[in-house]
Amino acid sequence: MKKILFYLFFVIILIITMPIIFTNKFKTEEVISNQTVEEKFDYGKYSTIKLLHTETGEVEELDLDSYLYGVVSSEMPANFEMEALKAQAVSARTYTIYQIKNGSKHENADLCDNSAHCQAWISKENRMARWEEDLREEYWKKIVTAVNETKGKIILYNNEPINALFHSNSGGSTETSLNVWGGDFPYFQVVETSGEEAYTSYNSETQITKDELITIMLEKYSEFKIDFSKEDCIKIVEYTDSGRIKKMQIGNIELSGVEARKLFNLKSAKFNFEINGDVIKFIVTGYGHGVGLSQCGSDALAKQGKNYEEIIKYYYKDVEISE
Repeated sequence: MKKILFYLFFVIILIITMPIIFTNKFKTEEVISNQTVEEKFDYGKYSTIKLLHTETGEVEELDLDSYLYGVVSSEMPANFEMEALKAQAVSARTYTIYQIKNGSKHENADLCDNSAHCQAWISKENRMARWEEDLREEYWKKIVTAVNETKGKIILYNNEPINALFHSNSGGSTETSLNVWGGDFPYFQVVETSGEEAYTSYNSETQITKDELITIMLEKYSEFKIDFSKEDCIKIVEYTDSGRIKKMQIGNIELSGVEARKLFNLKSAKFNFEINGDVIKFIVTGYGHGVGLSQCGSDALAKQGKNYEEIIKYYYKDVEISE
């Protein structure tokens, strides 16, 4: 009798506890599943942006892809290949989301329309007015197509949007962010691009007089001195792996190539120089900081048959393109 009661009690306990065990199991699996979903990047919540117009101080709210029409049309020539324009659209979209996600630089806006600070932007009306009349509709259609046909596409590294920097012309090879701003982003590597020399932005020259150089240097360094009678009064001390100036000596001051570029208003930190009488000439290769996607390089790659995803993965290493 006792054995029967014991087995009966055991069966009752089993009947009561089994649903609890399985319910908890399914709940645990559901929690794990939900955590996986939550860990994935949510693009949808960045569907609108607040844009600061720097000239007027006004803030305008735009849906993201309408904003990108103005960015792509301002940042890349509309006569570039469609695949290059698409690569620009995806990079610009990713850059936008990265900036918003990581904290705006502006108090009441997500980004501004100044390329020196955020991304260049122009209204459709102003953009159309600057194009030749017979090309306006064709060019605007290309811009809209590039944005719309890549709608929702962003560049991810470790499932997070990258800081998708871009520039005009790398001068044959891109630069790492470490040599420009000090931040070490693994997806920025030195890569070479053939074909950039075909673009007008590949070469430039800047000339200043010796007196102008002294004035510029003294504005920044009050202790600056230079003896132009010495052959090595200006010299390159070190190059980066991409061939840009890492360090140079001007008189008694050592400065980086990035700083020299800024001081002397050069288009790139990839330069050489000549001193001829009273004139110092800087011979510059490339245009921009050189980090990330090269716009001219993208067009050259597109002409070689690369699609926008191949172009993006060429310039940003070990990334994925996702929605």
